[in-house]
Amino acid sequence: MAATSDQGFAVPVVPLSYGKPMPRVGLGTASFPHCDDGDQPHVREAVLRAIDAGYRHFDTAAVYGTERAIGDAAAEAVRAGTLASRDELYITSKLWIADAHPGRVLPALRKTLRNLQMEYVDLYLVHFPVSMKPQEGGAGAILVKEDLVAMDMKGVWEEMEECHRQGLAKAIGVSNFACKKLEYLLSFAQIIPAVNQVEVHPYCRQNKLRAFCREKGIQLCAYSPLGGKGAPWANNSVMESPIIKQIAQDIGKTVAQVCIRWVYEQGDCVIPKSFNDKRMRENLDIFDWELTDDARHKISSLPEFRGTYDFFVHDSGPYKTAEEFWDDEIAAGHPAN
Repeated sequence: MAATSDQGFAVPVVPLSYGKPMPRVGLGTASFPHCDDGDQPHVREAVLRAIDAGYRHFDTAAVYGTERAIGDAAAEAVRAGTLASRDELYITSKLWIADAHPGRVLPALRKTLRNLQMEYVDLYLVHFPVSMKPQEGGAGAILVKEDLVAMDMKGVWEEMEECHRQGLAKAIGVSNFACKKLEYLLSFAQIIPAVNQVEVHPYCRQNKLRAFCREKGIQLCAYSPLGGKGAPWANNSVMESPIIKQIAQDIGKTVAQVCIRWVYEQGDCVIPKSFNDKRMRENLDIFDWELTDDARHKISSLPEFRGTYDFFVHDSGPYKTAEEFWDDEIAAGHPAN
């Protein structure tokens, strides 16, 4: 399953421990504020343009509000003959923390599939290693810090495994899990996570976590490879970095291309988010060139800090500090945060 872009090259894929091979570059669809009904046509058109450009891997989540638009775009692309079938796509979605409770996982995935108008997702992830008390009637604020509770990880993961057994998720995995939490999950998992999706970019390199995941047969997938501009956790150091700007100038590439290529060279999958047609195509143009050893060395020497830092930290919650939440791995937030 190699998708050929309209620029004439195929997007490489990586085999996972089970399920369908994952395209190494996908399109992120998280927007902030999250999408509502009025945003659906805009997202649908962006996904259709991305399919035309050669993207086959699309990343969404229950909380993003983009599942329905992705499903609409996929159905339209099949009707138009751009895609032979939905099977040509790789669709990832995620379980939100309010549904991360035993008894709520399968219903949450079934709702996601109704939104997508699909029979299965290629990958279903536990969005964060924490739960939140369900809101009355299933509505209400996306995140209420006072309602954060410890996740019954064993109970939740057993239901994730059932999603896979029923064929509703071809692969299952996690997101935002550091090494200790992954190690705990692996102590009881009958089906290991195929993927761990985390923040990765030149200022948040994740070397320790990547080595751990590689040893356990878990594929790392990078979100916010450009620092998450426009997101609540935006780390503008990435796109504004004088060092990365100089690297890009020296080799005639964009700063975004340097960042995405760097993540790609680490062996990770990577999901940049842009709905701009030109940048969407530029972000795929990273396969037929390499960074220099000097550029790699400069990036490896940059300071590290997270953008996704302390959103799930609260005095009344299961994690009182960012260090606890991230298992002391790159626990620092941006100095300006």
